[in-house]
Amino acid sequence: MKVAEALREASTQLAATSDTARLDAEVLMAHALGVLRSEMLLRCMMDPVPAAFGGFVERRAEHEPVAYITGEQEFYGLNLAVAPGALIPRGDSETLIEASRKAFADRDPPESILDLGTGSGALLLAAMSVFPEATGLATDRSPAVESIVRRNIARHCEGRTVSFELADWHQLDWADALGSFDLVLCNPPYVKADAALDPDVSEYEPAEALFAGPEGLDDYRVLIPQMHRLLNLEGVAVFEIGASQAESVAQIAQTAGFAVEIRQDLANRPRCVILR
Repeated sequence: MKVAEALREASTQLAATSDTARLDAEVLMAHALGVLRSEMLLRCMMDPVPAAFGGFVERRAEHEPVAYITGEQEFYGLNLAVAPGALIPRGDSETLIEASRKAFADRDPPESILDLGTGSGALLLAAMSVFPEATGLATDRSPAVESIVRRNIARHCEGRTVSFELADWHQLDWADALGSFDLVLCNPPYVKADAALDPDVSEYEPAEALFAGPEGLDDYRVLIPQMHRLLNLEGVAVFEIGASQAESVAQIAQTAGFAVEIRQDLANRPRCVILR
């Protein structure tokens, strides 16, 4: 079987479980061939199908995310290593990077950046691509993400001052040794405990990085009041939020003494809060 025919068959097979069946099939085929998707489409359509492709399609048919199958995900122009145990970076989270860029547009760029609950390291590494002179610290409570983060740091920040530390903001004194920063980024768990999620997420991505109590607000209530000790005097914190959480999170932040701005994502949904 040739690549073109296999792509047609795989798209039909995946249509029952994916809204992006053709794209999924093409990404998996390019991964099996070891080439870029664009190169595959231009040059490889009449090549023989690699043996690994069928297994990749079967895994995707069982709802396993494409990023976990390929081990890679693009975020803000960076090709990041991903693996089970860390959330897959999503395009909506790029809103936090654009919000950070605008927050420092008319002032000196941040010299130090902290990413709380870093997962794959996506937010920190994207921010450091915008602010190339900054130092960076990624933290997470899960030892499972450490090798992923360090791989991405080595890939994108060689020669720069970037580090990773295990830290759990639910523990006492968790932030004592971290210091203070000009920019703090955080995509905390914010899904309601009883929310129904697609199997791609619920069966494969880490629950501890998703769910945050009956309202999805538990981690904001813990973290936001502690931002005073993590931010420098003129520092900025940027938190991702769920589309229906802007008012609730803003109230938590205002009660804690912060000025608050809300930013929308490309679909015009509230996506992050900026705290000063």
